[in-house]
Amino acid sequence: MFGRRSSEIRMTKVITLILLCLVWGGLGKPQFPEQEKDPVFWNSWAQRTLKNALNLQEPNKNVAKNLILFLGDGMGVPTVTAARILKGQLSGQYGEEIQLEMDKFPYVSLSKTYNTNAQVPDSAGTATAYLCGVKANEGTVGVSAAAVRGQCNTTQGNEVTSILKWAKDAGKSVGIVTTTRVNHATPSAAYAHCVDRDWYSDGEMPPEALQDGCKDIARQLMENIPDINVIMGGGRKYMLPKNTSDVEYPGEKKHSGTRKDGRNLIQEWIDRMKDKKGYYVWNKQELLSVNPSIADYLLGLFEPGDLTYDLDRDRSTDPSLTEMVEVAIKILRKNPEGFYLLVEGGRIDHGHHEGKAKQALHEAVEMDRAIGRAGLLTSIHDTLTVVTADHSHVFNFGGYTMRGNSIFGLAPMVSDVDQKPFTSILYGNGPGFKLVNGSRVNVSTVDYQQNDYQAQAAVPLRMETHGGEDVAVFAKGPMAHLLHGVQEQNYIPHVMAYAACVGQNKAHCRSRNSATSIAIAPPSLALIITATWLLC
Repeated sequence: MFGRRSSEIRMTKVITLILLCLVWGGLGKPQFPEQEKDPVFWNSWAQRTLKNALNLQEPNKNVAKNLILFLGDGMGVPTVTAARILKGQLSGQYGEEIQLEMDKFPYVSLSKTYNTNAQVPDSAGTATAYLCGVKANEGTVGVSAAAVRGQCNTTQGNEVTSILKWAKDAGKSVGIVTTTRVNHATPSAAYAHCVDRDWYSDGEMPPEALQDGCKDIARQLMENIPDINVIMGGGRKYMLPKNTSDVEYPGEKKHSGTRKDGRNLIQEWIDRMKDKKGYYVWNKQELLSVNPSIADYLLGLFEPGDLTYDLDRDRSTDPSLTEMVEVAIKILRKNPEGFYLLVEGGRIDHGHHEGKAKQALHEAVEMDRAIGRAGLLTSIHDTLTVVTADHSHVFNFGGYTMRGNSIFGLAPMVSDVDQKPFTSILYGNGPGFKLVNGSRVNVSTVDYQQNDYQAQAAVPLRMETHGGEDVAVFAKGPMAHLLHGVQEQNYIPHVMAYAACVGQNKAHCRSRNSATSIAIAPPSLALIITATWLLC
Protein backbone atom coordinates (compact mmCIF):
# COMPACT_ATOMS: atom_id res chain seq x y z
CA MET A 1 0.00 0.00 0.00
CA PHE A 2 2.84 2.35 0.95
CA GLY A 3 4.68 1.56 -2.29
CA ARG A 4 1.61 2.25 -4.37
CA ARG A 5 1.13 5.62 -2.63
CA SER A 6 4.78 6.54 -3.24
CA SER A 7 4.40 5.65 -6.90
CA GLU A 8 1.36 7.92 -7.19
CA ILE A 9 3.25 10.80 -5.58
CA ARG A 10 6.19 10.33 -7.97
CA MET A 11 3.81 10.23 -10.94
CA THR A 12 2.13 13.45 -9.74
CA LYS A 13 5.53 15.16 -9.53
CA VAL A 14 6.47 13.98 -13.02
CA ILE A 15 3.19 15.26 -14.50
CA THR A 16 3.65 18.57 -12.68
CA LEU A 17 7.18 18.91 -14.07
CA ILE A 18 5.92 18.18 -17.57
CA LEU A 19 3.20 20.83 -17.19
CA LEU A 20 5.76 23.37 -16.01
CA CYS A 21 7.95 22.61 -19.00
CA LEU A 22 5.02 22.99 -21.35
CA VAL A 23 4.03 26.31 -19.77
CA TRP A 24 7.46 27.89 -19.79
CA GLY A 25 8.80 26.21 -22.90
CA GLY A 26 5.98 27.74 -24.91
CA LEU A 27 6.54 31.22 -23.54
CA GLY A 28 10.09 31.64 -24.80
CA LYS A 29 10.82 34.48 -22.39
CA PRO A 30 12.25 34.97 -18.89
CA GLN A 31 10.10 34.12 -15.90
CA PHE A 32 9.81 37.85 -15.15
CA PRO A 33 11.43 41.08 -16.48
CA GLU A 34 15.12 41.42 -15.69
CA GLN A 35 14.69 44.97 -14.36
CA GLU A 36 12.47 43.70 -11.55
CA LYS A 37 15.49 42.08 -9.90
CA ASP A 38 16.80 45.56 -9.04
CA PRO A 39 15.29 47.18 -5.90
CA VAL A 40 15.75 50.57 -7.60
CA PHE A 41 13.02 49.61 -10.08
CA TRP A 42 10.45 49.04 -7.35
CA ASN A 43 11.53 51.97 -5.19
CA SER A 44 11.43 54.39 -8.12
CA TRP A 45 8.00 53.18 -9.17
CA ALA A 46 6.69 53.56 -5.62
CA GLN A 47 8.16 57.05 -5.31
CA ARG A 48 6.47 58.16 -8.55
CA THR A 49 3.20 56.78 -7.25
CA LEU A 50 3.71 58.59 -3.95
CA LYS A 51 4.36 61.88 -5.75
CA ASN A 52 1.15 61.48 -7.74
CA ALA A 53 -0.77 60.72 -4.54
CA LEU A 54 0.57 63.86 -2.86
CA ASN A 55 -0.71 65.91 -5.79
CA LEU A 56 -4.23 64.66 -4.97
CA GLN A 57 -4.29 66.39 -1.60
CA GLU A 58 -6.30 69.22 -3.16
CA PRO A 59 -9.44 67.53 -4.52
CA ASN A 60 -11.19 68.72 -7.65
CA LYS A 61 -14.23 70.66 -6.40
CA ASN A 62 -15.34 72.04 -9.74
CA VAL A 63 -18.94 71.73 -10.85
CA ALA A 64 -19.22 68.69 -13.10
CA LYS A 65 -20.58 69.83 -16.44
CA ASN A 66 -20.61 66.25 -17.69
CA LEU A 67 -21.32 62.91 -16.01
CA ILE A 68 -20.36 59.49 -17.36
CA LEU A 69 -21.15 56.19 -15.66
CA PHE A 70 -19.47 53.06 -17.03
CA LEU A 71 -21.21 49.97 -15.69
CA GLY A 72 -19.49 46.64 -16.16
CA ASP A 73 -22.32 44.19 -15.61
CA GLY A 74 -20.97 41.38 -13.43
CA MET A 75 -17.50 42.95 -13.33
CA GLY A 76 -16.38 41.90 -9.86
CA VAL A 77 -12.85 42.47 -8.61
CA PRO A 78 -11.55 39.07 -9.86
CA THR A 79 -12.88 39.99 -13.32
CA VAL A 80 -11.10 43.36 -13.19
CA THR A 81 -7.82 41.68 -12.24
CA ALA A 82 -8.13 38.97 -14.90
CA ALA A 83 -9.07 41.56 -17.54
CA ARG A 84 -5.97 43.56 -16.63
CA ILE A 85 -3.77 40.52 -17.17
CA LEU A 86 -5.52 39.71 -20.44
CA LYS A 87 -5.12 43.27 -21.72
CA GLY A 88 -1.39 43.13 -21.00
CA GLN A 89 -0.98 39.72 -22.60
CA LEU A 90 -2.85 40.86 -25.72
CA SER A 91 -0.11 43.49 -26.13
CA GLY A 92 2.68 40.95 -25.65
CA GLN A 93 3.44 41.71 -22.01
CA TYR A 94 3.36 39.51 -18.93
CA GLY A 95 0.07 41.14 -18.01
CA GLU A 96 0.09 41.54 -14.25
CA GLU A 97 2.09 44.77 -14.29
CA ILE A 98 0.02 46.83 -16.73
CA GLN A 99 -2.78 49.25 -15.92
CA LEU A 100 -6.33 49.24 -17.14
CA GLU A 101 -7.76 52.66 -17.94
CA MET A 102 -9.94 52.37 -14.86
CA ASP A 103 -6.83 51.54 -12.77
CA LYS A 104 -5.56 55.05 -13.55
CA PHE A 105 -8.50 56.71 -11.81
CA PRO A 106 -7.30 58.38 -8.58
CA TYR A 107 -10.18 57.36 -6.31
CA VAL A 108 -11.37 53.84 -5.59
CA SER A 109 -14.03 52.68 -3.15
CA LEU A 110 -16.23 49.66 -2.53
CA SER A 111 -19.95 49.34 -3.13
CA LYS A 112 -22.30 47.02 -1.19
CA THR A 113 -24.49 45.40 -3.78
CA TYR A 114 -27.25 43.56 -1.92
CA ASN A 115 -30.89 44.16 -2.93
CA THR A 116 -33.48 44.96 -0.29
CA ASN A 117 -34.73 41.36 -0.46
CA ALA A 118 -31.61 39.56 -1.69
CA GLN A 119 -28.17 38.99 -0.19
CA VAL A 120 -26.82 38.14 -3.65
CA PRO A 121 -28.40 40.67 -6.01
CA ASP A 122 -29.65 40.81 -9.58
CA SER A 123 -29.00 43.49 -12.17
CA ALA A 124 -32.43 45.14 -11.92
CA GLY A 125 -32.48 45.96 -8.23
CA THR A 126 -28.86 47.09 -8.37
CA ALA A 127 -29.53 49.33 -11.39
CA THR A 128 -32.30 51.04 -9.45
CA ALA A 129 -29.76 51.67 -6.68
CA TYR A 130 -26.92 53.19 -8.73
CA LEU A 131 -29.23 55.09 -11.08
CA CYS A 132 -32.22 56.10 -8.94
CA GLY A 133 -30.49 56.40 -5.57
CA VAL A 134 -32.68 53.93 -3.67
CA LYS A 135 -32.22 50.22 -3.03
CA ALA A 136 -34.94 47.98 -4.42
CA ASN A 137 -36.14 44.39 -4.71
CA GLU A 138 -34.54 42.00 -7.16
CA GLY A 139 -36.17 41.88 -10.58
CA THR A 140 -37.68 45.37 -10.39
CA VAL A 141 -36.52 48.56 -12.12
CA GLY A 142 -37.28 52.19 -11.33
CA VAL A 143 -39.55 51.40 -8.37
CA SER A 144 -38.94 51.37 -4.64
CA ALA A 145 -38.83 48.31 -2.42
CA ALA A 146 -42.54 48.78 -1.75
CA ALA A 147 -43.17 47.35 -5.23
CA VAL A 148 -43.40 43.56 -5.54
CA ARG A 149 -41.96 41.72 -8.52
CA GLY A 150 -44.62 40.68 -10.99
CA GLN A 151 -47.46 42.47 -9.21
CA CYS A 152 -48.56 45.26 -11.53
CA ASN A 153 -50.79 46.90 -8.94
CA THR A 154 -47.77 47.70 -6.74
CA THR A 155 -46.24 49.98 -9.38
CA GLN A 156 -48.27 53.15 -9.04
CA GLY A 157 -47.07 55.42 -6.29
CA ASN A 158 -43.77 53.57 -5.90
CA GLU A 159 -41.99 54.97 -8.96
CA VAL A 160 -38.51 56.48 -8.46
CA THR A 161 -36.70 58.63 -11.01
CA SER A 162 -33.11 58.29 -12.20
CA ILE A 163 -30.12 60.57 -12.48
CA LEU A 164 -30.62 60.47 -16.26
CA LYS A 165 -33.97 62.22 -15.76
CA TRP A 166 -32.52 64.62 -13.18
CA ALA A 167 -29.87 65.60 -15.72
CA LYS A 168 -32.42 65.98 -18.52
CA ASP A 169 -34.62 68.16 -16.32
CA ALA A 170 -31.57 70.34 -15.64
CA GLY A 171 -31.15 70.98 -19.36
CA LYS A 172 -28.38 68.51 -20.07
CA SER A 173 -28.27 66.11 -23.02
CA VAL A 174 -28.55 62.47 -22.00
CA GLY A 175 -27.61 59.14 -23.54
CA ILE A 176 -27.61 55.38 -23.05
CA VAL A 177 -25.13 53.01 -24.71
CA THR A 178 -25.16 49.28 -24.00
CA THR A 179 -24.00 45.99 -25.47
CA THR A 180 -27.25 44.36 -24.33
CA ARG A 181 -30.75 45.15 -25.56
CA VAL A 182 -31.66 48.75 -24.70
CA ASN A 183 -34.58 47.53 -22.59
CA HIS A 184 -32.46 45.17 -20.50
CA ALA A 185 -32.18 45.53 -16.71
CA THR A 186 -29.37 48.08 -16.52
CA PRO A 187 -30.51 50.66 -19.09
CA SER A 188 -34.20 50.28 -18.27
CA ALA A 189 -33.77 51.59 -14.72
CA ALA A 190 -32.72 54.90 -16.28
CA TYR A 191 -36.17 55.54 -17.79
CA ALA A 192 -38.68 52.82 -16.83
CA HIS A 193 -40.80 51.97 -13.80
CA CYS A 194 -41.52 48.27 -14.00
CA VAL A 195 -42.17 45.52 -11.46
CA ASP A 196 -40.67 42.89 -13.75
CA ARG A 197 -37.41 43.32 -15.64
CA ASP A 198 -38.50 40.66 -18.16
CA TRP A 199 -41.43 42.68 -19.54
CA TYR A 200 -39.34 43.71 -22.55
CA SER A 201 -42.41 44.19 -24.77
CA ASP A 202 -46.10 43.58 -24.27
CA GLY A 203 -45.47 40.16 -25.84
CA GLU A 204 -43.66 39.09 -22.66
CA MET A 205 -46.28 40.45 -20.26
CA PRO A 206 -49.08 38.47 -18.60
CA PRO A 207 -52.60 39.50 -19.69
CA GLU A 208 -53.58 40.64 -16.20
CA ALA A 209 -50.64 43.09 -16.07
CA LEU A 210 -51.74 44.63 -19.36
CA GLN A 211 -55.33 44.81 -18.14
CA ASP A 212 -54.19 46.58 -14.98
CA GLY A 213 -52.49 49.26 -17.10
CA CYS A 214 -48.82 48.37 -16.77
CA LYS A 215 -46.58 49.27 -19.70
CA ASP A 216 -43.79 47.18 -21.19
CA ILE A 217 -40.23 48.51 -20.97
CA ALA A 218 -39.72 49.18 -24.70
CA ARG A 219 -42.84 51.36 -24.72
CA GLN A 220 -41.64 53.21 -21.63
CA LEU A 221 -38.33 53.90 -23.38
CA MET A 222 -40.22 55.80 -26.04
CA GLU A 223 -42.80 57.48 -23.80
CA ASN A 224 -41.45 58.18 -20.31
CA ILE A 225 -38.54 60.41 -21.35
CA PRO A 226 -39.26 60.86 -25.07
CA ASP A 227 -36.31 63.13 -25.78
CA ILE A 228 -33.34 60.97 -24.74
CA ASN A 229 -30.66 62.22 -27.12
CA VAL A 230 -28.71 59.01 -27.71
CA ILE A 231 -29.93 55.43 -27.42
CA MET A 232 -27.64 52.65 -28.68
CA GLY A 233 -27.61 48.89 -28.17
CA GLY A 234 -29.72 45.94 -29.28
CA GLY A 235 -33.38 45.06 -28.96
CA ARG A 236 -34.99 45.73 -32.35
CA LYS A 237 -37.51 42.90 -32.07
CA TYR A 238 -39.16 44.40 -28.98
CA MET A 239 -39.93 47.57 -30.93
CA LEU A 240 -41.70 45.87 -33.85
CA PRO A 241 -45.15 44.27 -34.34
CA LYS A 242 -45.33 40.53 -33.80
CA ASN A 243 -43.93 38.45 -36.70
CA THR A 244 -42.46 41.51 -38.46
CA SER A 245 -39.26 40.31 -40.14
CA ASP A 246 -35.98 41.73 -38.91
CA VAL A 247 -34.04 43.89 -41.36
CA GLU A 248 -30.81 41.94 -40.79
CA TYR A 249 -32.19 38.42 -40.35
CA PRO A 250 -35.36 38.38 -42.51
CA GLY A 251 -35.59 34.59 -42.67
CA GLU A 252 -35.18 33.86 -38.96
CA LYS A 253 -38.42 33.82 -37.01
CA LYS A 254 -36.71 33.99 -33.62
CA HIS A 255 -35.56 37.51 -34.53
CA SER A 256 -39.00 38.73 -35.65
CA GLY A 257 -41.01 41.39 -33.82
CA THR A 258 -42.71 40.53 -30.54
CA ARG A 259 -45.21 43.35 -29.99
CA LYS A 260 -48.87 42.38 -29.68
CA ASP A 261 -50.18 45.97 -29.78
CA GLY A 262 -49.16 46.35 -33.43
CA ARG A 263 -47.00 49.39 -32.76
CA ASN A 264 -43.75 50.00 -34.63
CA LEU A 265 -41.84 51.98 -32.02
CA ILE A 266 -38.85 52.48 -34.33
CA GLN A 267 -40.99 54.15 -36.99
CA GLU A 268 -42.75 56.21 -34.33
CA TRP A 269 -39.35 57.47 -33.15
CA ILE A 270 -38.29 58.26 -36.72
CA ASP A 271 -41.50 60.22 -37.36
CA ARG A 272 -41.18 62.14 -34.09
CA MET A 273 -37.54 63.08 -34.72
CA LYS A 274 -37.60 63.80 -38.45
CA ASP A 275 -37.62 67.57 -37.89
CA LYS A 276 -35.34 67.44 -34.84
CA LYS A 277 -32.09 66.29 -36.47
CA GLY A 278 -32.72 62.71 -35.42
CA TYR A 279 -31.13 59.66 -37.07
CA TYR A 280 -31.97 55.96 -36.85
CA VAL A 281 -29.20 53.45 -37.67
CA TRP A 282 -28.94 49.67 -37.44
CA ASN A 283 -25.39 48.84 -38.57
CA LYS A 284 -21.83 50.10 -38.22
CA GLN A 285 -21.67 51.76 -41.62
CA GLU A 286 -24.78 53.81 -40.94
CA LEU A 287 -23.53 54.73 -37.45
CA LEU A 288 -20.16 55.98 -38.67
CA SER A 289 -21.82 57.93 -41.49
CA VAL A 290 -23.73 60.06 -38.97
CA ASN A 291 -22.20 63.52 -38.59
CA PRO A 292 -22.24 64.20 -34.82
CA SER A 293 -21.93 67.95 -35.39
CA ILE A 294 -25.40 68.09 -36.96
CA ALA A 295 -27.17 65.21 -35.17
CA ASP A 296 -29.08 66.03 -31.99
CA TYR A 297 -30.78 62.65 -31.59
CA LEU A 298 -29.63 59.14 -32.43
CA LEU A 299 -31.33 55.76 -32.11
CA GLY A 300 -29.06 52.85 -32.94
CA LEU A 301 -30.42 49.31 -32.67
CA PHE A 302 -27.79 46.92 -33.98
CA GLU A 303 -29.32 43.51 -33.18
CA PRO A 304 -32.79 42.02 -32.58
CA GLY A 305 -31.67 41.09 -29.05
CA ASP A 306 -28.32 41.63 -27.33
CA LEU A 307 -25.27 42.59 -29.36
CA THR A 308 -22.87 39.78 -30.26
CA TYR A 309 -19.85 39.12 -28.07
CA ASP A 310 -16.91 41.31 -29.04
CA LEU A 311 -14.84 38.21 -29.91
CA ASP A 312 -17.57 37.12 -32.35
CA ARG A 313 -18.38 40.57 -33.69
CA ASP A 314 -18.37 41.17 -37.44
CA ARG A 315 -15.96 44.11 -37.59
CA SER A 316 -17.43 45.31 -40.88
CA THR A 317 -21.08 45.49 -39.83
CA ASP A 318 -21.23 45.56 -36.01
CA PRO A 319 -19.94 48.58 -34.06
CA SER A 320 -17.76 48.11 -31.02
CA LEU A 321 -18.63 49.60 -27.66
CA THR A 322 -15.77 52.06 -28.13
CA GLU A 323 -17.14 53.23 -31.48
CA MET A 324 -20.62 53.71 -30.03
CA VAL A 325 -19.27 55.66 -27.06
CA GLU A 326 -17.25 57.97 -29.28
CA VAL A 327 -20.25 58.87 -31.45
CA ALA A 328 -22.42 59.33 -28.37
CA ILE A 329 -20.03 61.74 -26.66
CA LYS A 330 -19.51 63.76 -29.83
CA ILE A 331 -23.28 64.27 -30.10
CA LEU A 332 -23.91 64.93 -26.42
CA ARG A 333 -21.03 67.30 -25.73
CA LYS A 334 -22.42 69.96 -28.07
CA ASN A 335 -24.87 71.00 -25.36
CA PRO A 336 -23.38 73.98 -23.46
CA GLU A 337 -25.16 72.71 -20.32
CA GLY A 338 -23.27 69.40 -20.53
CA PHE A 339 -24.46 65.80 -20.59
CA TYR A 340 -25.10 62.56 -18.71
CA LEU A 341 -24.10 59.28 -20.37
CA LEU A 342 -24.74 55.74 -19.13
CA VAL A 343 -22.47 53.13 -20.74
CA GLU A 344 -22.96 49.44 -20.02
CA GLY A 345 -20.55 46.64 -20.83
CA GLY A 346 -23.45 44.28 -20.38
CA ARG A 347 -22.16 41.07 -21.85
CA ILE A 348 -19.41 40.59 -19.29
CA ASP A 349 -22.27 39.22 -17.23
CA HIS A 350 -23.56 36.97 -20.01
CA GLY A 351 -20.14 35.43 -20.58
CA HIS A 352 -19.85 34.53 -16.91
CA HIS A 353 -23.39 33.12 -16.73
CA GLU A 354 -22.50 30.80 -19.60
CA GLY A 355 -19.21 29.84 -17.97
CA LYS A 356 -17.35 31.36 -20.91
CA ALA A 357 -14.61 33.28 -19.16
CA LYS A 358 -12.81 34.18 -22.38
CA GLN A 359 -15.91 35.92 -23.73
CA ALA A 360 -16.49 37.73 -20.43
CA LEU A 361 -12.92 38.98 -20.09
CA HIS A 362 -12.69 40.21 -23.68
CA GLU A 363 -15.92 42.13 -23.05
CA ALA A 364 -14.27 43.73 -20.01
CA VAL A 365 -11.18 44.67 -22.02
CA GLU A 366 -13.36 46.27 -24.69
CA MET A 367 -15.18 48.32 -22.07
CA ASP A 368 -11.83 49.47 -20.77
CA ARG A 369 -10.94 50.64 -24.28
CA ALA A 370 -14.17 52.63 -24.32
CA ILE A 371 -13.24 54.18 -20.97
CA GLY A 372 -9.93 55.28 -22.47
CA ARG A 373 -11.64 56.76 -25.53
CA ALA A 374 -14.08 58.68 -23.36
CA GLY A 375 -11.14 60.09 -21.42
CA LEU A 376 -9.62 61.45 -24.63
CA LEU A 377 -12.90 63.10 -25.62
CA THR A 378 -13.55 64.81 -22.28
CA SER A 379 -11.68 66.76 -19.61
CA ILE A 380 -11.04 65.68 -16.04
CA HIS A 381 -11.64 69.31 -15.03
CA ASP A 382 -15.35 69.32 -15.89
CA THR A 383 -16.30 65.64 -16.36
CA LEU A 384 -16.95 63.24 -13.51
CA THR A 385 -16.41 59.68 -14.73
CA VAL A 386 -17.35 56.71 -12.58
CA VAL A 387 -16.66 53.05 -13.37
CA THR A 388 -18.29 50.31 -11.34
CA ALA A 389 -20.17 47.02 -11.46
CA ASP A 390 -23.67 46.08 -10.40
CA HIS A 391 -22.55 42.79 -8.85
CA SER A 392 -19.87 40.12 -9.07
CA HIS A 393 -19.87 36.46 -10.17
CA VAL A 394 -18.61 33.21 -8.66
CA PHE A 395 -15.58 33.51 -10.98
CA ASN A 396 -11.99 33.36 -9.85
CA PHE A 397 -8.50 32.31 -10.86
CA GLY A 398 -5.71 30.71 -8.86
CA GLY A 399 -3.63 27.56 -8.63
CA TYR A 400 -0.25 29.18 -7.95
CA THR A 401 0.25 30.09 -11.60
CA MET A 402 3.62 31.54 -12.54
CA ARG A 403 4.17 35.13 -13.65
CA GLY A 404 2.94 35.71 -17.21
CA ASN A 405 0.95 32.47 -17.32
CA SER A 406 -1.84 32.76 -19.90
CA ILE A 407 -4.90 33.89 -17.99
CA PHE A 408 -6.76 31.09 -19.77
CA GLY A 409 -4.00 28.56 -19.17
CA LEU A 410 -3.37 25.63 -16.86
CA ALA A 411 -2.22 25.80 -13.27
CA PRO A 412 1.39 24.52 -12.96
CA MET A 413 0.31 21.44 -11.02
CA VAL A 414 -2.17 18.63 -11.09
CA SER A 415 -4.76 17.86 -8.46
CA ASP A 416 -3.34 15.80 -5.61
CA VAL A 417 -6.74 14.12 -5.39
CA ASP A 418 -7.61 13.02 -8.93
CA GLN A 419 -4.13 13.58 -10.52
CA LYS A 420 -5.60 15.66 -13.35
CA PRO A 421 -4.58 19.13 -14.54
CA PHE A 422 -6.89 22.12 -14.12
CA THR A 423 -7.18 25.60 -15.55
CA SER A 424 -6.36 28.60 -13.42
CA ILE A 425 -9.85 30.02 -14.09
CA LEU A 426 -12.65 28.19 -12.30
CA TYR A 427 -16.28 28.89 -11.35
CA GLY A 428 -18.01 28.08 -8.08
CA ASN A 429 -21.02 26.83 -10.03
CA GLY A 430 -22.31 26.74 -13.59
CA PRO A 431 -22.50 24.74 -16.82
CA GLY A 432 -18.80 23.84 -16.75
CA PHE A 433 -19.42 21.01 -14.29
CA LYS A 434 -18.96 17.82 -16.30
CA LEU A 435 -18.17 14.23 -15.38
CA VAL A 436 -16.74 11.49 -17.59
CA ASN A 437 -17.10 7.97 -16.19
CA GLY A 438 -17.93 9.48 -12.82
CA SER A 439 -14.87 11.71 -12.56
CA ARG A 440 -13.77 15.19 -13.53
CA VAL A 441 -12.92 15.87 -17.18
CA ASN A 442 -9.22 15.93 -17.97
CA VAL A 443 -8.89 19.45 -19.39
CA SER A 444 -5.72 18.55 -21.26
CA THR A 445 -7.92 16.55 -23.64
CA VAL A 446 -10.01 19.61 -24.65
CA ASP A 447 -9.23 23.02 -26.17
CA TYR A 448 -9.47 25.18 -23.06
CA GLN A 449 -8.22 28.23 -25.02
CA GLN A 450 -11.26 28.15 -27.31
CA ASN A 451 -13.54 31.23 -27.23
CA ASP A 452 -16.59 29.36 -25.96
CA TYR A 453 -14.81 26.95 -23.62
CA GLN A 454 -16.80 26.58 -20.42
CA ALA A 455 -14.46 26.62 -17.46
CA GLN A 456 -14.90 23.87 -14.90
CA ALA A 457 -17.33 24.53 -12.06
CA ALA A 458 -17.74 22.98 -8.62
CA VAL A 459 -21.54 22.74 -8.69
CA PRO A 460 -23.62 21.88 -11.77
CA LEU A 461 -26.04 24.61 -12.90
CA ARG A 462 -27.40 25.46 -16.33
CA MET A 463 -26.40 29.08 -15.70
CA GLU A 464 -23.66 30.29 -13.36
CA THR A 465 -24.78 32.67 -10.62
CA HIS A 466 -23.90 36.13 -9.40
CA GLY A 467 -21.55 36.65 -6.48
CA GLY A 468 -22.46 38.63 -3.38
CA GLU A 469 -19.21 40.41 -2.49
CA ASP A 470 -18.62 44.16 -2.71
CA VAL A 471 -17.56 45.62 -6.06
CA ALA A 472 -15.08 48.37 -6.86
CA VAL A 473 -16.00 51.96 -7.74
CA PHE A 474 -13.39 53.93 -9.69
CA ALA A 475 -13.82 57.71 -9.99
CA LYS A 476 -12.09 60.73 -11.51
CA GLY A 477 -13.06 64.36 -12.08
CA PRO A 478 -15.06 66.88 -10.03
CA MET A 479 -16.05 65.61 -6.58
CA ALA A 480 -14.62 62.15 -7.30
CA HIS A 481 -13.11 62.17 -3.80
CA LEU A 482 -16.61 61.76 -2.37
CA LEU A 483 -16.61 58.18 -3.64
CA HIS A 484 -14.51 56.79 -0.82
CA GLY A 485 -14.56 54.00 1.74
CA VAL A 486 -17.23 51.30 1.73
CA GLN A 487 -20.64 52.63 0.77
CA GLU A 488 -24.13 51.47 -0.09
CA GLN A 489 -24.60 51.16 -3.84
CA ASN A 490 -27.39 53.75 -3.91
CA TYR A 491 -24.89 56.40 -2.75
CA ILE A 492 -23.34 56.61 -6.23
CA PRO A 493 -25.99 58.70 -8.06
CA HIS A 494 -26.24 61.07 -5.11
CA VAL A 495 -22.54 61.88 -5.45
CA MET A 496 -22.84 62.31 -9.20
CA ALA A 497 -25.89 64.57 -8.85
CA TYR A 498 -24.16 66.62 -6.16
CA ALA A 499 -21.12 67.08 -8.40
CA ALA A 500 -23.25 68.28 -11.32
CA CYS A 501 -25.78 70.32 -9.32
CA VAL A 502 -28.76 68.28 -10.51
CA GLY A 503 -31.46 66.48 -8.57
CA GLN A 504 -32.01 67.29 -4.90
CA ASN A 505 -28.52 68.58 -4.03
CA LYS A 506 -28.39 72.14 -5.37
CA ALA A 507 -27.99 74.50 -2.43
CA HIS A 508 -24.20 74.18 -2.41
CA CYS A 509 -24.03 75.05 -6.10
CA ARG A 510 -25.40 78.54 -5.57
CA SER A 511 -22.83 79.26 -2.88
CA ARG A 512 -20.02 77.84 -5.01
CA ASN A 513 -21.05 79.86 -8.04
CA SER A 514 -21.50 82.98 -5.94
CA ALA A 515 -18.06 82.57 -4.41
CA THR A 516 -16.55 82.29 -7.85
CA SER A 517 -18.38 85.39 -9.05
CA ILE A 518 -17.34 87.41 -6.01
CA ALA A 519 -13.71 86.45 -6.44
CA ILE A 520 -13.51 87.90 -9.93
CA ALA A 521 -15.97 90.83 -9.59
CA PRO A 522 -15.22 94.45 -8.63
CA PRO A 523 -15.96 95.29 -4.96
CA SER A 524 -19.14 97.24 -5.75
CA LEU A 525 -20.50 94.44 -7.93
CA ALA A 526 -19.56 91.89 -5.30
CA LEU A 527 -21.57 93.87 -2.75
CA ILE A 528 -24.62 93.85 -5.02
CA ILE A 529 -24.28 90.10 -5.63
CA THR A 530 -23.95 89.41 -1.90
CA ALA A 531 -27.01 91.55 -1.06
CA THR A 532 -29.04 89.87 -3.79
CA TRP A 533 -28.04 86.40 -2.55
CA LEU A 534 -29.07 87.29 1.02
CA LEU A 535 -32.45 88.62 -0.13
CA CYS A 536 -33.27 85.57 -2.29
